[in-house]
Amino acid sequence: MTEDMSIESYLSQGGKLTNPTNVPPRYRAELMKMMATFVDSELAGAAGFADVINAGPGIKERIAAAKIVLEKTDNADRVLRLLGEFGADTARYATSHPWTARLPRDAGPGTHRSEHDMRLSVLNYPLSGWTDAVVMNLCMGLAVGAQLAEMQKVSYQPLAEAIRKVAPVEARHVELAEEGLARLMEQGQSDAIAAALAYWRPRVAAIFGDVAGHRFEQLSAWGLRHQNNAALLQGWNDALNAALARLGVAA
Repeated sequence: MTEDMSIESYLSQGGKLTNPTNVPPRYRAELMKMMATFVDSELAGAAGFADVINAGPGIKERIAAAKIVLEKTDNADRVLRLLGEFGADTARYATSHPWTARLPRDAGPGTHRSEHDMRLSVLNYPLSGWTDAVVMNLCMGLAVGAQLAEMQKVSYQPLAEAIRKVAPVEARHVELAEEGLARLMEQGQSDAIAAALAYWRPRVAAIFGDVAGHRFEQLSAWGLRHQNNAALLQGWNDALNAALARLGVAA
């Protein structure tokens, strides 16, 4: 960055920031919101899967669920350390919200439980048994993949690097979901899968928010976003339909 170039101009031309020093206040606020949403979602997701470990029908399934809990917690910690560099109280953070708290099962898509808990809205809903958890893991895992592909290009370089390490771990969670669904299909659980898909698909779709993306232009200028919500939603729908087709599940 040249001496006479503003940080905003530098970012708009594809520049990268590498530490909290001289980060513009509004950029800082949006970046911290992005990181907090990721951390809260990983911790809430881990808490949800911890509750269904023993619902797994076999040892292999329980190991898979336990692995997801461990790795999501580790992913949260990786980004939480970056939040700490911006002044977040990382020692208190993990206990600051009831990560297992959920809305009633019949709450409508997009409902938020708390304005202080930054988890994605879909993670406010309770899991209902093993099949339900596997379907949710597939739907949500593919959505996470779309969002992480976006975050790997973010202009705050330490976050982009952290997400590049997280992304393959989350991709493996999708593979575990596909393996689990394949076994459930072999066991004749197609009706239960269809019911779970009807429940979770609209709730996962809601996390992509307002497809008009009224804040997108500013975030794009700062290098914090690259694809708008409509594009991310379409990419997720396409990926989910392809996965369901591979598994022989009606979309």
